[in-house]
Amino acid sequence: MTTALLEASGLDVAIGGRMLCRGLDWRVMPGESWAILGKNGAGKSTLLATVAGLLPPTAGSVAVGGRAVAATKARELALVRGYLPQQSHDPFASTVLETVLVGRHPHLGRWDWESAADRRIAENALADVGLAGFATRDVQTLSGGERQRLGIAALLAQEPRLYLLDEPLAHLDLNHQVAQMELLARRAAAGAGVVAVLHDPGFAARYCRQALLLYGDGDWCAGPVAQIVTAPNLSRLYGHPLRRLDGAPYPVFIPE
Repeated sequence: MTTALLEASGLDVAIGGRMLCRGLDWRVMPGESWAILGKNGAGKSTLLATVAGLLPPTAGSVAVGGRAVAATKARELALVRGYLPQQSHDPFASTVLETVLVGRHPHLGRWDWESAADRRIAENALADVGLAGFATRDVQTLSGGERQRLGIAALLAQEPRLYLLDEPLAHLDLNHQVAQMELLARRAAAGAGVVAVLHDPGFAARYCRQALLLYGDGDWCAGPVAQIVTAPNLSRLYGHPLRRLDGAPYPVFIPE
């Protein structure tokens, strides 16, 4: 039997006394691609940080790769799951290559230096996100979109089996939004589990097979995109009526 890459059981997530997600039973299997949708403040980032093992749940449990997150050391956890935060901070100057090589740290011993193979993995990751030729650039000279793609490259270099991405399309123009979603879809097709917090339900419907909707009051629904990402569900989710446009290759939703 295939082990789930991520399994949440009876998960409650709350912040500031407000219940964001109640009784979540959720499983992410190898090869699945999930979108997390919800309006601002619904708890998407908090939930993602919780299942990543960065925040404790209010109740319930989380397992990654069949191991309880609460009982797994950070380095061992990083060998299975990678996490892209919503924002990246670079307080010190470093090159683009040095920054993406951080993704290789879980694979190194305490006193090891990166090998030539690690550098090749990092360089390939930079090429995958369209940053080939940026290796010697100071990370502090990058634009917001370039820095976002660098964060994704570091995650690729980590080579996790489970990708947890908080707004991976932030700061990106349309061309790069499509390119990064196609890149993540290829990772899922190769057997990885991909979970991404998204704001555009159209991207979720086009590139993800499953979706988790957070309503912000503790309620949630999850399942195949075709069943979950619908005009009635999205209208409730965002608090505004939406209409699906038919005729496009992929579902498109517009406000009424």
